[in-house]
Amino acid sequence: MNSAIQPLVRMLLPLALATVLVACGSTPAPTSSNHGSRYSIQQDRAPSREVDIASIPDVVPEPVNRTRAGNVSPYTVLGKTYTVLPTEEGYQERGVASWYGEKFHGHQTSNGEIFDMYKVSAAHKSLPIPSYLRVTNLDNNRSIVVRVNDRGPFHGDRIIDLSYAAALKLGYADRGTARVQLEAIVVNSDIGSRTLAVNSRSNTVVDPIAGAKYIQVGAFSSLDTARELSRELDTLTDRPVFIRSINSRENGVLHRVRIGPIENDGEIQSLSRRVVAANLGRPYTVTE
Repeated sequence: MNSAIQPLVRMLLPLALATVLVACGSTPAPTSSNHGSRYSIQQDRAPSREVDIASIPDVVPEPVNRTRAGNVSPYTVLGKTYTVLPTEEGYQERGVASWYGEKFHGHQTSNGEIFDMYKVSAAHKSLPIPSYLRVTNLDNNRSIVVRVNDRGPFHGDRIIDLSYAAALKLGYADRGTARVQLEAIVVNSDIGSRTLAVNSRSNTVVDPIAGAKYIQVGAFSSLDTARELSRELDTLTDRPVFIRSINSRENGVLHRVRIGPIENDGEIQSLSRRVVAANLGRPYTVTE
């Protein structure tokens, strides 16, 4: 290289490496020398194929393992500095949610995971990564649980960016934004995750009632096995079927499949007999 050009190259190279592009709702992206962006799609969009909402798995909170990945604090985007909260405990907020999809599909999120628009996830500016949120669409009262694994959104007055799948479950994927209520779900590695009942028919999340009775059908180390049983139990009852994930020192994480709450002892016995007849397990009654 010409000796007269070398000093200029050394001056410009750090500036080129520092240039960033901020996407709709995901991590700021380094500029590509070939296309100006790591994203091949300029404008975000929904997937080209139709997505069956029933095929989108619910998020079940599990004990979290946090590292520095995605949790650098403070951090700066577009000249504005943000601070990551030390804990999600007590967090709740009301505001506007947007969603992000095909443009970011297959790219890394802030903590290095691969964004999948067909799964339920979220981007948030200040919650620790990973963390869990209950998100309620205030326009239709649908409620789901999401896992935060990305940073954003950094445009407008939006408080959260949800994956396309999450927006579809909440009923606003065709509109782009929705008014939402956010509430943190605290996961404790000693006592397990906060129990949530997710009704697969209405996509609503219901807190178990202290002192109420539930039918426990099984406990599994495999979350996929627990989900499969939950889907089969849904065909037997209109009661909520949910998974409670507990982390124990002896057995690791166990995913307990439960039905309820059920107040009537006669209904408990009748439903338990139907579960046994369907060869889905050996149910027994538990009290929260």
